[in-house]
Amino acid sequence: MKILTAAQIRQLDYATVSEQGLSSVELMERAATAFTKWLRRRWSTSQVPEVLVLAGPGNNGGDGLAIARLLYQDGYPVRVGLLPAASYSADYLHNRAHLPKGVPVHEIGATPLELKPNGLVVDALFGTGLSRPLAEEAAAVVAQLNEARARVVAVDLPSGLLADSPQPADSPIVQASYTVSFGLPKLAFFLPQHAAFVGEWHVEDIGLSAAFIADAEASWFFTDASAAQGLLPARPPYAHKGTFGHALLLAGSRGKIGAALLATQACLRTGVGLLTVRVPGCGYEILQTAAPEAMCLADAHPDYLSELPDLSPYQAVGMGPGLGQQPASRGVLQQLLEEAANTSGQPLPLVLDADALNLLGQHRELLAQLPPDTVLTPHPKEFERLTERARDDYHRLELLQAFAREHRCYVVLKGAYSCLATPQGELHFNCTGNPGMATGGSGDVLTGLLTALRADVRLTAFAAVQLGVYAHGRAGDLAAQESGEPGLIASDIIRYIGPALRELTAAREF
Repeated sequence: MKILTAAQIRQLDYATVSEQGLSSVELMERAATAFTKWLRRRWSTSQVPEVLVLAGPGNNGGDGLAIARLLYQDGYPVRVGLLPAASYSADYLHNRAHLPKGVPVHEIGATPLELKPNGLVVDALFGTGLSRPLAEEAAAVVAQLNEARARVVAVDLPSGLLADSPQPADSPIVQASYTVSFGLPKLAFFLPQHAAFVGEWHVEDIGLSAAFIADAEASWFFTDASAAQGLLPARPPYAHKGTFGHALLLAGSRGKIGAALLATQACLRTGVGLLTVRVPGCGYEILQTAAPEAMCLADAHPDYLSELPDLSPYQAVGMGPGLGQQPASRGVLQQLLEEAANTSGQPLPLVLDADALNLLGQHRELLAQLPPDTVLTPHPKEFERLTERARDDYHRLELLQAFAREHRCYVVLKGAYSCLATPQGELHFNCTGNPGMATGGSGDVLTGLLTALRADVRLTAFAAVQLGVYAHGRAGDLAAQESGEPGLIASDIIRYIGPALRELTAAREF
């Protein structure tokens, strides 16, 4: 799913009106109807003592007035607060004229808002058309809402929040409990710095122009269930171990063999044909006992990896979980980069995580040796070590795009809505996962999962990473349904990799 800019969203509205022979008021009615249906599904008239609709002077305010009319007709106790302005949009004026006389209306601004306990506030002050900070009456209203900790549902975008650009300093923004948007999500929804304003967000379909969306240029995307469905090819009836590749994991150090084991088990559960794991001598018996399906190569050093094995048998290599940052392990990483770039005439797929990333951050000259299509899976702090400290979340996305382009690699910036950057500069935000996955070992699981998928020659590099990130989050979601988020541990995610991949496997062709 594409994520469009605020300017493109306005063009999309115009294209929909023109293509479908609608008036702008009719498109506004669609949005108001979709919003009202969403609200009705969540709260009945008996659960809401009052709905206060705050309407600004533009089209977002027009949405709010239409919503107030529809909610009133559905039996909700509705009151409308109007923000005074020097001028109003035509669609606002249309819906103001059609507001039922039974709906109380008053002006808002400097005077205190009257909020009923357990009431609901619909924020329709300003939407995606906003290009400057809120001021005067609007800023005062937002301050009152936030101070009262009102239960707010924002229409399309919380008032004061810019859709796709950094906020000016000290810009007031509505702290919404919910945001109901239309057609497509906004970039602002995916950034940690906006979580307190956006709340729980939802996108409702209002029949926007599919042709415009298909033709629109975009560098931001959202990987939802429809995008991930069928990414994994069905297994052919005469498949054998070699069909799904032989992977190598380089992982573990004394005290961190568990990380190697988690990556190993995840790689196996993802369906790799064969797996070899290189661990320090202290991990040999652990791996042989806890993961008998994997072959184990013990390093000559008992505490950390000091030697790189022959790479010729392998279709992909994952490195980093529990590795440690010993100079000898840095040497293994450097040798891996050199040899992977020239294996069998084409680069050997690599997945680098954890201490492999930290070693790259300490020795940035090695970044120039990354083979094309290498996959890096940093969390924000690890990414900062590879680049620089970001000024804000938008700057971090700029750094992410530039890094992936420069080094011709895939970068998975882990976190809520994990963001996959491609060598072409695209950013793909992922919809799966939950806060329960913020636990030690979750990243090791992702490394093993991605290594298995990169060993599968049936998948392109992009498809493997997009599928792996989605499946990792989906496995975590399935695990959380059983254990709850606080009780979720990394090995729970591994148990649900199989069910997650089953959901994403294409139907077998006959």
